[in-house]
Amino acid sequence: MLSRQRQSLIMEYIAAHKSVQVSKLRQEFDISISTLRRDLITLEQKGQIARVHGGAVLLDHHNELPIRLQALQQSEEKKQIGEAAAKLVEDGDTILITGGTTTDAMLPFLAPKKNLTVITNSISCAYNLSQLPHIAVVMLGGWLRHAGYSVHGPLTENSLKEFHPNKVFHGIFGICVDTGLTGTNLQEVQTDRYLISIAPKLIILADHTKFCRYGPVRLAPIEAVSKVITDRKAPADEISALRGKEIEVILV
Repeated sequence: MLSRQRQSLIMEYIAAHKSVQVSKLRQEFDISISTLRRDLITLEQKGQIARVHGGAVLLDHHNELPIRLQALQQSEEKKQIGEAAAKLVEDGDTILITGGTTTDAMLPFLAPKKNLTVITNSISCAYNLSQLPHIAVVMLGGWLRHAGYSVHGPLTENSLKEFHPNKVFHGIFGICVDTGLTGTNLQEVQTDRYLISIAPKLIILADHTKFCRYGPVRLAPIEAVSKVITDRKAPADEISALRGKEIEVILV
């Protein structure tokens, strides 16, 4: 059986069951663990499933993986990306950090910064920074998006008009040089468009699984990006293409 046919059948099985264990997939399709792992990685990169410990879950565009499970994915890469992102923050900066597990990974590394102001629409970001009382935190208002512990909508956008951050740090669902930045939720993307345009520097935090992954909603063209921080597993051709567009890429 061709790999494309097998992956299609695996996807149909996961779609029917919503979540499934690796052991069950191996039994159902009689394939090796290495072959199954490659198939699941391919399906995840297409944005169709999410791999979790011991199995996989259906990831459709109306029911994203809960943020507590997202945090378990590529956790070491996210930590390294977060540390590199924090190094771009200078004393006295006013920055905006959008919601997401990759942006959350930079928060512990902000502790040494002085006279720092962080604007955010992320409840988890504001909560984590509450452990660092010397950092000023501005929590934007808006409609709560339960899946991501973040707020969105016109209230969020209106409250941001009072501030002028000099850098935006943004995690992303999908990034590709040809299609730009993409997301999955229309309301979230509409707010994110405003958030990422509010500062002169847009810094994208994306582990290798986010490359060539396509969401149904376009967020911004790739030219809107100033810097990309990613890990060394990111596709070499995408990294080269980003640099060809004079976008700085930081590999960790």
